[in-house]
Amino acid sequence: MKLNERGLLIVISGPSGVGKGTVRRALFEMKNHNLVYSVSVTTRPPRAGEVDGKDYYFVDRNTFLQEIKEDKFLEYAEFVGNFYGTPKDKVDEALDSGKEVVLEIEVEGALQVREKMKEAVFIFLVPPSKKALYERLRARGTEDPEIVEKRFKKAEKEFSLAYKYDYIVVNDDVNNAADKIMAIIRAEHARTQRTIHKYTKMLEE
Repeated sequence: MKLNERGLLIVISGPSGVGKGTVRRALFEMKNHNLVYSVSVTTRPPRAGEVDGKDYYFVDRNTFLQEIKEDKFLEYAEFVGNFYGTPKDKVDEALDSGKEVVLEIEVEGALQVREKMKEAVFIFLVPPSKKALYERLRARGTEDPEIVEKRFKKAEKEFSLAYKYDYIVVNDDVNNAADKIMAIIRAEHARTQRTIHKYTKMLEE
């Protein structure tokens, strides 16, 4: 018997370059899960290998601004000259169907979601060290050195916001980090505040 019919919203966030996408993919490769990935909308150009509708919905700036006016985003943020946003209608639809919805978003966006959906589970993914993060950003090789420096400086500020999250997971090993996140999801399903209402009703039957 399921004590909570609605799915969980899991927000995986952290500084740019920490490996959010890599950990998220490892999480989805695990067996016997009920996870769905919430694809974000962005105005940035696709990187090599990224697929529209799978990695992101790629739109132009005017389209994104119009969707802001129409209140279509659960959260959105502008980062290094590009917009990123989460389409809220698709998130609600998946949660209502009992799916676990995973958001992989930047820190600014995660804090917006925290204000709107307090029942969500917020996980702050961090590197084993600042040096490791800087090396990861440089190793990407997809951005100019100036952009890399901007991302690193922004990341240094974001580290201080970890206290706003429910959990901190160190990405020292991708599979290990994914295992920890899956354990968090399973534990959250048994949290009393999520299940007590259904459990009480069950006792009355």
